[in-house]
Amino acid sequence: MYDWLWLKPVQRFDDMTNISKDLREKLSSNFSFPSISVDTTQHSEDGTLKTRFRTTEGHLTEGVLIPTEERKTACVSSQIGCSLSCKFCATGYIERKRNLNFDEIFDEVALINQQSLEVYDKKLTNIVFMGMGEPLLNYKNVLRAIERITSPEGLGMSPRRITVSTAGVAKQIKQLGDDKVRFKLALSLHAATDRKRHEIMPINDSNNIKSLVEALNYFYKQTKNEITLEYILFNNFNDSIEDADDLIKVYRQVPADLINLIEYNPIEFAKFTKPSEEKVEAFMKHLEKNKVNVRLRRSRGKDIDAACGQLANKGCRILNIK
Repeated sequence: MYDWLWLKPVQRFDDMTNISKDLREKLSSNFSFPSISVDTTQHSEDGTLKTRFRTTEGHLTEGVLIPTEERKTACVSSQIGCSLSCKFCATGYIERKRNLNFDEIFDEVALINQQSLEVYDKKLTNIVFMGMGEPLLNYKNVLRAIERITSPEGLGMSPRRITVSTAGVAKQIKQLGDDKVRFKLALSLHAATDRKRHEIMPINDSNNIKSLVEALNYFYKQTKNEITLEYILFNNFNDSIEDADDLIKVYRQVPADLINLIEYNPIEFAKFTKPSEEKVEAFMKHLEKNKVNVRLRRSRGKDIDAACGQLANKGCRILNIK
């Protein structure tokens, strides 16, 4: 039973085929089996799979399997909807219903792992908490899920292969340091001045760049874990050489291993557009010239709305965010 609950993602006691029928009937009569299930799965032309999961009470959330030759990465959600209202992210326009429980997050990963085995004959190699919701606003459940994922009794994945991405909750970043977590941390920066960051990320009002720099330094001092700065390029907003210089200033204040430049994936609710390849290249070369370790992350699954910032549970109620 333990194997069925934690190692094989089943949705019913009847699916536990190697225990007796009488015991299965007794379990069904006396216990409930709350779990998430696969609602729909979409296949991208580039091999990416996006799955919409349904909770016991009918809420929807999404996860993505991103395959490459070297890696099979699960991008997982931590909340149903999101409360942060980032202006460029489709999830930010969805009403937040609730946090995902730790076992639901684990089931999400286990089901994507099962997909990876079925489609690519390989287990997951990496997990990124970059799906729907803010992981650090579901702190206890996310950490408990990671504890189960990394446990030998769970999926046995190394915590070094897990990255938790945050829009920037300084207090909780410091708490990660105090808890001596072993996974990697990514900060969704996306603008390198408070003025511009405030325009696109309301969370900057209570978690400005100075407080985040302080929190990241504290986190690194406590854990020595890898930190990445995430930076989506928006046309004529944060993609100038002056913006690059502002980003370099932030980069030099924190112990970041890498800046991930991310292609912007347009969504119907937002006014932003993607910059030209020439502007992206000029921005990247300016960072490299100033000895910044930078990488351009190309988006996957754009044709099925599975790319960065596109998860939106299409059909859910959209908030009116100005």
